[in-house]
Amino acid sequence: MAATGTEKHEGAAFYVTTPIYYVNDAPHLGHAYTTVAGDVLTRWHRQRGEKVWYLTGTDEHGQKIMRTAEANNVTPQEWCDKLVTEAWKPLWEHLNIANDDFIRTTEKRHTDRVQEFVQDLYDKGEIYKGGYEGPYCVGCEEYKLPGDLIEDEAGTKLCPVHKKPVEILKEENYFFKLSAYGPKLIELYEANPGFIQPEAARNEVVNFVKQGLEDLSISRSTFDWGVPVPWDDKHVIYVWIDALLNYATAVGYNENPAKFQETFPANVHLIGKDILRFHAIIWPAMLMAQGLPVPGRVAANGWLMVGGEKMSKSNLTGIKPQDLTSHFGVDAYRWYFLRAIAFGQDGSFSWEDFTARYTSELANDYGNLASRLAAMVGKYFGGTLPEATAAGEAEKAIAEGMAKAVAEADRKIGEELDFQGGILAIFDFVKQVNGYITEQEPWKVAKDESEEGRARLATILYTAAESLRAVAVLLNPVMPETSQKLWESLGAEAADLGPLADQRVQDAGTWGLLPVGATVTKGAVLFPRLEEKPAE
Repeated sequence: MAATGTEKHEGAAFYVTTPIYYVNDAPHLGHAYTTVAGDVLTRWHRQRGEKVWYLTGTDEHGQKIMRTAEANNVTPQEWCDKLVTEAWKPLWEHLNIANDDFIRTTEKRHTDRVQEFVQDLYDKGEIYKGGYEGPYCVGCEEYKLPGDLIEDEAGTKLCPVHKKPVEILKEENYFFKLSAYGPKLIELYEANPGFIQPEAARNEVVNFVKQGLEDLSISRSTFDWGVPVPWDDKHVIYVWIDALLNYATAVGYNENPAKFQETFPANVHLIGKDILRFHAIIWPAMLMAQGLPVPGRVAANGWLMVGGEKMSKSNLTGIKPQDLTSHFGVDAYRWYFLRAIAFGQDGSFSWEDFTARYTSELANDYGNLASRLAAMVGKYFGGTLPEATAAGEAEKAIAEGMAKAVAEADRKIGEELDFQGGILAIFDFVKQVNGYITEQEPWKVAKDESEEGRARLATILYTAAESLRAVAVLLNPVMPETSQKLWESLGAEAADLGPLADQRVQDAGTWGLLPVGATVTKGAVLFPRLEEKPAE
């Protein structure tokens, strides 16, 4: 399904965001999953030649952060600074995340604009003072509806996400008139069926809104780690109102009109399903109240599961991404989670599954194809890519398969956010090329030293090399380091085809782009044999 929602003017940036992550602890696989997905999506659109803006960052206010800092005997700001500089930013660099900005909610460029936004709503009569009492989950930073809670064996009310007891809070707060926006939100959902993805998430939100919305508490008065309410310094702005506004403040809201105009709203908000209601209900309602355009799409990914439990530090299933990249490599890490798990659904991680897919698909199917091609061009043609002059039905089938793979991968990844489907389309083509090599048996054809035999051998090897040229372009957003190695091995850039980053996805299916005469070299193995799994 193509992007839906507010149409942006021609030439505007394709704007993608991740959630801004709580810095109460170091990042784990779940955080990295969403961030890698956003990176692949934005790299894909860059490979299309589009203007792109990719935003990620950290959410640094709220009671949870304050308590974590206190438990570590530092100030909240000191805690945030330490985690951001020593854990979050280094991990994104390690995973080759090409984000254009990193927003921190403690930055002045953000906090000043948050105060202005909330002040505007207050001046418009969208915010009023009242009182509230109810169950509150500090982990979610959210008041829970009684019907959302679960019970343990002792009958204690628990947050369904964190499986921890909720706190009953009673305080005087300021409220946003969220209830008034129910009909407008339903109108938005009906006019734009793809606004919320996947469909199960959309149905959940629609049903929730149709039951009637309550006004939203947008301030807290029992602690002070947050952005002060501008007209009442006894209150701080509710952390979720603060956090959601990062999507606007990071691209120039009330500060850089030109930047804001060419970027906002986001084409895609990538989020975890546990924060769906904030993004699909509260955020568009806030924007409607301020007269601003709503995002194109809110896409909720599922949870990564280990042993049947959502991956998080609180239930001790958190795994460091570095535990995997040190063994499998960064590119394989980026590939695995998007290939193994359908985006939008829960998925289970296991070391054994990763190992099996790495060996079968990356090392045997893809890496071995690249190695065999380079070796044969080197052995039979001195490393110079020969011309294909004896093409037949088998080569026609490969050319058609390549064009099909390009079109399908572009549609699935670029439009539908079906990363798994797009990657499978590419690897189905890799399997097709492997099958072609097996059937054509170039090592046997090479024994025929006649002119016809040499022409046939040249055609087989050019066909395989040209196929890999397209694969390198298609996999560049997913596995950039490996794709660059393949590009260099094919001699594509040196043969005037140009840098890999300049190759357009939409042109990748055009047959015959790899220049005859390119110097093909056998470089390092793309996917080395795995050593034994490290000890736990």
